[in-house]
Amino acid sequence: MDTADLGLPVNVPSTALFTDQYELTMLQAALKAGTAGRHSVFEVFTRRLPHGRRYGVVAGTGRVLDAVENFRFDEGVLRFLREKALVDEETLDWLAGYRFSGDIWGYPEGEVYFPGSPVMRVEGSFAECVLLETVILSILNHDSAIAAAASRMSSAAQGRALIEMGARRTHELAAVAASRAAYIGGFSSTSDLAAGFRYNIPTVGTSAHAFTLLHDTERDAFRAQVDSLGAGTTLLVDTYDVAEAVRAAVEVAGPELGAVRIDSGDLLLVAHRVRQQLDELGARDTKIVVTSDLDEYAIASLAAAPVDAYGVGTQLVTGSGHPTCSMVYKLVARAESADPGAPLVPVAKRSTGGKTSIGGRKWAARRLDADGVAEAEVIGTGEVPAELAGRELLVPLVRGGEVVAREPLDVVRDRHAAARAGLPLSATQLSRGEPVLPTEYVHVPSGS
Repeated sequence: MDTADLGLPVNVPSTALFTDQYELTMLQAALKAGTAGRHSVFEVFTRRLPHGRRYGVVAGTGRVLDAVENFRFDEGVLRFLREKALVDEETLDWLAGYRFSGDIWGYPEGEVYFPGSPVMRVEGSFAECVLLETVILSILNHDSAIAAAASRMSSAAQGRALIEMGARRTHELAAVAASRAAYIGGFSSTSDLAAGFRYNIPTVGTSAHAFTLLHDTERDAFRAQVDSLGAGTTLLVDTYDVAEAVRAAVEVAGPELGAVRIDSGDLLLVAHRVRQQLDELGARDTKIVVTSDLDEYAIASLAAAPVDAYGVGTQLVTGSGHPTCSMVYKLVARAESADPGAPLVPVAKRSTGGKTSIGGRKWAARRLDADGVAEAEVIGTGEVPAELAGRELLVPLVRGGEVVAREPLDVVRDRHAAARAGLPLSATQLSRGEPVLPTEYVHVPSGS
């Protein structure tokens, strides 16, 4: 696979070193102890949602699948490990042949989740599963945080277009992943060409204040842009005086002017004034785009403004105050021995301090009320109760090491919109509150 598809520099041969060192030292010790081959079940979940959030959004699954496929210890990686004496030769020999051959299940990308939801389940030998912890968590924690922020902003926008424009506010590779996650959450386009190239997300962009300042007059700048891009372009009108700029913009482009962008000031007041001025000048179809460090609260405050689109950067790519989802990757079951037929034993951390886990391989289902609206996230071990049959949330992603669930990004985006629409109305409230669905745990023994 071309590493460019993963958002990696072209000189990075694999994702194998997106790994914490202790994963390799655990592998080495398990190989020596004879426990590395025990069948194991790891689950990804979060114990709580970010403070005040009503739901989470699963994003990054497609990138996880790419990363797992590209998780290879090639000659360069092995040479680095050998030169740094990070693991012994026996472990290096094992790593040289590493290919994930297990199974991965998970919530479909774009689905919503709640505390305890097993958003991903990784099964195989302990050795091959433990190595994937860091790369899986780094992708899911980042992308799900951005998608959740994007989803809240999409709800606040009430159908108006959202433009992702945060590439200058984060790491260059994180920016590409953020664009993808934002698109899942409801954004319609991005300013980042790398995201457009890698994920076929629609791209937009026209000019910045520097372009206006380059020219002798604002009118000259508008004329140059319209001559190059056509009357349907978007002109930035707040470099000097907004009213004068709007007048000049319509005179240069005509009433067919595509849009004007406002990037400063009291956006609510300025948008109303600009709309009135555009209408008076005959540019009734000219749209208004606003930018300027927006978040979901600022977007909601502009609900009554004549705004057609929002451009969002910093607050989006930083998760609007919550840059991670605090997802963890925990061993929940393992075989009694390395014997292929050995039964699984539930295991879980039992320490104090709020970090306890629930052992056992889990299923998850969403219970609906009489109106078809979600009312609870139900998580259990054993068999799925008959009343929840057909409502299971986990789907196969990888079988026997082969990816079985790649899908177009637009399918993921539509899935999220449908999942959010299936939640109670309070899910879209921006006021701080508890998760919109309670998490219920049940145990149904097999054959009961």
